[in-house]
Amino acid sequence: MTFGTDNIWTMVYNAIFLLVIIIFSLYGQKLQSLFWLQSIKNAVEELKSMTLKARDLLVEKIKEIGKPKKDPKAAVNSFLEFFTVTPVDLDPAGVIQRLEHVLDVRKNRWEEQVKQMAPEANEVYAANIENALEAALGLHQIFKTVRHYYILGKKSKSLMVIMQIQMQLSLIMQQAKAVENALNAFIEGKPIGDSVGPLVVTKLVQNYGSEGNPVKKIEDYTKEINLYELNIEGRNAFIIRAKGPGATVGKPGEAIKKLLNEKKNISRLFMVDAGLKLEGEKTGAVIEGVGAVIGGFGVEKYKIEEAAGVKNKLPMDGYVIKESIEDAYGPMKKEIADGADKAVKLLIQGIKERTLENDNIIIAGIGNCCGIGD
Repeated sequence: MTFGTDNIWTMVYNAIFLLVIIIFSLYGQKLQSLFWLQSIKNAVEELKSMTLKARDLLVEKIKEIGKPKKDPKAAVNSFLEFFTVTPVDLDPAGVIQRLEHVLDVRKNRWEEQVKQMAPEANEVYAANIENALEAALGLHQIFKTVRHYYILGKKSKSLMVIMQIQMQLSLIMQQAKAVENALNAFIEGKPIGDSVGPLVVTKLVQNYGSEGNPVKKIEDYTKEINLYELNIEGRNAFIIRAKGPGATVGKPGEAIKKLLNEKKNISRLFMVDAGLKLEGEKTGAVIEGVGAVIGGFGVEKYKIEEAAGVKNKLPMDGYVIKESIEDAYGPMKKEIADGADKAVKLLIQGIKERTLENDNIIIAGIGNCCGIGD
């Protein structure tokens, strides 16, 4: 019996195909895990490079601005391992007060650390360095976490461990790059996406403040919060925002609480803040709602809800400018700045529709004031 050339090649192809099926049946998962481990390893190396670059950039800025007597590199390296232990919440009674105490102690430690590392830095630069240091810490923690799961997956050869980190890798890298952008913005003192809330109320003050309508300003009404008082559309407006142009956030909840204790006839509270958009939503879009629009750990939001909502039954209107997490951390885009103008118009419209002339109102611009002066 003879075989044609075509039949021989057919048998070879079938044998190769069968061999491939057997290999992938027996070693498919192992090969897949090797590919995944390599991609995770590449991410770890990239994160390490980003972390070292961020640290070196921060050290150079501290040397340039703070004029330290000794190299701050060791102090920066040490502080990148800083941690905060949140209070126990098994018994929720008083947890907000305990959390605020921990956050206050944390804030004081950071301020002290910056003073030691950059003794010649003024208030604005010190705030920027403090936020840049926190961004560097966040980047360092992302790097350590990904590295941990890479080594753990490599040691254990557990497909589940490797798969879980691999499936989240693109989102993790996206967040890391956003934090890196934030660090650069803090160091350069540029407005970031999260600065849009203070930008809105600043535009409001600039648009309505004039010789015929003077603006009364109180510096440090509460810590790192300024208060502006002026007439807006016949209403007595009390406007609060963080000081700026340093990267400060302050305690807007404390300021609103204090205002409500001092002014017993406030009729409405308006709040403006940045908000994370969903994929497919337009950057810079402005939406309206009700409630205390403020992020963070929840301490300031609790104060606002307790003082404005529970005790004073005050209507709370919220305006949110939509942006992604990269936009929130990175330098402010034109679309977000344009969104601030839209928010001003909607805010004025809301004041006209929902308050009366001679009413006392509070307007709060929530967010980081990096690069946003008076």
